Amino acid sequence: MKTIITSWFFSFCLAAGQAVGKDGFVSMFDGKTLKGWEATPSKTAAAWTVKEGMIVGNGDKGRGYLTYSANKNVADFEMKFSYRFPGKGNSGVNIRAIPDKTHRRDFQSYHADLGHLGIGKNVMGAWDFHTPGRREHRCFRGDRLVIAKDDKPTITPIKNALTAADIRRGDWNHVHIIARRNNFKLYINGKLSSEFTEHLPKAKRLQGGMIQLQLHDPGMIVQFKALQLKVLK
Repeated sequence: MKTIITSWFFSFCLAAGQAVGKDGFVSMFDGKTLKGWEATPSKTAAAWTVKEGMIVGNGDKGRGYLTYSANKNVADFEMKFSYRFPGKGNSGVNIRAIPDKTHRRDFQSYHADLGHLGIGKNVMGAWDFHTPGRREHRCFRGDRLVIAKDDKPTITPIKNALTAADIRRGDWNHVHIIARRNNFKLYINGKLSSEFTEHLPKAKRLQGGMIQLQLHDPGMIVQFKALQLKVLK
């Protein structure tokens, strides 16, 4: 099934004029328009614009997500991009996101936290997950989290992990996300920031879904560029 999805995705990219690089990555953003993306909810469309080759989210014009509509069912993948906050910020990337039928939040998802710049000490570069009906264990920057079959967490430090000094405040930070089966890694500026592994049964894990850029707070601006995706077999 994954092979079929991957083949379809590459065919879609070729038809849309997106070149598949030798490393298997395709561009998610043409640098000029939001083609292949949609605001979620749609009433927040004014919050997302393109300026000088960047996707810009303005929290004063709406709070929500920019969903990668070119492929709404992604399971295993690598994603690379650069982001920055001109001032304080709170943003992130939802992966394997699906609508939350319990209506406790907009989506169930795994979440790479890029934000809280100037807000939280260790949150930037964290992993967490938004899945109603189970515990939500946070994996803070510098930690490796292993979730056992009984949903109990074990946390150990990561050697040579990203530190606060590695974050470029007000400048571009470079991100590499790897999601493969039950393992999730977040690299920022070339350093492993946080990682978690789930050993819960597949029925309790998110198997696939949408990739979304998050716009969390009023009064903030977040910028993204050079977004690339490689779907893994």
